[in-house]
Amino acid sequence: MADKTEYFWCLKHHTVETADDCKAADHLGPYPSPQSAAEALDTVAARNDFWENDPRFNDEEDDD
Repeated sequence: MADKTEYFWCLKHHTVETADDCKAADHLGPYPSPQSAAEALDTVAARNDFWENDPRFNDEEDDD
């Protein structure tokens, strides 16, 4: 049977945890592995950079 454990980055403790370790409001995730949970802040930063530079998510007025 495959391991179905989900992993989270805990914003309170700055560590990888499972769902039972802290309340959901303190978690980023779920992630499929401890490694991907450990990279959560990098993932968030990369997604934010993408959204900030994507014209579909740009709040500036169009000139036309």
